[in-house]
Amino acid sequence: MEDSFQSAEELAAAMRAGEVSSAELTDAAIARIERDDKAVNAICVPDFDRARAAARDADRARARGEDRPLLGIPVTVKESYDVAGLPTTWGMPAYRDHVPAEDAVQVARLKAAGAVVLGKTNVPLGLQDIQSFNDIYGTTGNPWDLARTPGGSSGGSAAALACGFGALSIGSDLAGSLRTPAHFCGVHAHKPTLGLAATRGMAAPPAPPLPIEPDLAVVGPMARTARDLTLLLDVMAGPDPLTLGKAYEVRLPPARHERLGDFRVLVLDEHPLIATGAAVRAGVNRVAGALAEAGARVERHSALLPDLAEAATLYMQLLISGAVARFPVEAHEQLRARVAGLDADDRSLDAVRLRAMLFSHRDWMEANQRREVHRHGWRRLFAEFDAVVCPITPTPAFPHDHHPNPMERRIDIDGVTFAYFDQLVWAGLATMPGLPATAVPAGRSPEGLPVGVQLIGPMFEDRTPLRLAELLEQRIGGFQAPHQGC
Repeated sequence: MEDSFQSAEELAAAMRAGEVSSAELTDAAIARIERDDKAVNAICVPDFDRARAAARDADRARARGEDRPLLGIPVTVKESYDVAGLPTTWGMPAYRDHVPAEDAVQVARLKAAGAVVLGKTNVPLGLQDIQSFNDIYGTTGNPWDLARTPGGSSGGSAAALACGFGALSIGSDLAGSLRTPAHFCGVHAHKPTLGLAATRGMAAPPAPPLPIEPDLAVVGPMARTARDLTLLLDVMAGPDPLTLGKAYEVRLPPARHERLGDFRVLVLDEHPLIATGAAVRAGVNRVAGALAEAGARVERHSALLPDLAEAATLYMQLLISGAVARFPVEAHEQLRARVAGLDADDRSLDAVRLRAMLFSHRDWMEANQRREVHRHGWRRLFAEFDAVVCPITPTPAFPHDHHPNPMERRIDIDGVTFAYFDQLVWAGLATMPGLPATAVPAGRSPEGLPVGVQLIGPMFEDRTPLRLAELLEQRIGGFQAPHQGC
């Protein structure tokens, strides 16, 4: 495989052996972006001059005998991260000229580890979509089919990886924003345990870069291989040095097992609130079959599994109540009228989302308490299982849908339509309790589109789903370069 598609681990080995320089890798990555990204539009803010300078610095450092984890590796960064001297807009036109003066903590960690930042990748407006388009930078296409979405909100990062624009990228995940783009573009991603990686400098403008602890959102790594995910997570993990980092250091427990046949896995492919498309079900079954063939214990049902319908409801309540916290007062009056018109017996996810827009603090506290009950249920389940294998979304990448009101969009699942945001229930399964989840490629749809699944693991045992991902990659294969788009 050419250098553009080699793993970070392979590139590092080649540089250590003197077979290639960081300057050469960086020039090759830039040339590839300039050649192929006009069609895909993954890199929205290039930073090539500084990347070349950083690559030269990396080569000089290596010549002095230095060897940092990412020394000389070309990477990209999601647009929502602050990078000193580059705009951070979150796709919002009002902030097209917002240029932070300092790097986000994770960008600083990348640079300290020796990474060469090629530029920033595209996002949806406010990071609030399962697609990646905005009025500043335009639309990012899926490298496998440019008429389809690469996912969101880390869609630009996933598309960049699939096209060979750098070996690694960093994104964020609140509603599957790491996992869904990985699933749609055929790459790997890891949603860390809530709180494992500091998020300072990943806030919507014009908010200052404060060391807050988000309720659901995390930052995490994206890569073309599972081993590269672990490499990058080790760079990203750790509390903010302004707060908990003053007293604590991270020491993640090792993976529970080293052999695929030793894993105990619960496999899910059905959800009570939404259908699972045939292509995604086939991907889940392919992983389940590989596990069973390797001798792993594979179960399809467990009384220990927290209620999936209630989990989806809690997730939507926590997600939406937080998202609308800054709505203008007049919008609340309109919402009250809409909620008052709901049938008292309406328990659809659309109704859940609408009611959550008017949550009081008391309502949120009640939902949070139920979340703690679910977390305890997951602890009990992970005493019997090591991981849960399940979908990320019910379908492969869908065609671009830019309807201005996302609440009126629909998602087609094998000929049956559902509310657009209902497809988030699988992503929310790990997000709501704060569990780690690794997205892995699991084959192709009949149309040739990538299909991924997620491996959900126990809280703060991120190395367990990551190791499982690595073993599955060895058995069923992983990333393949797309045949069109780039």
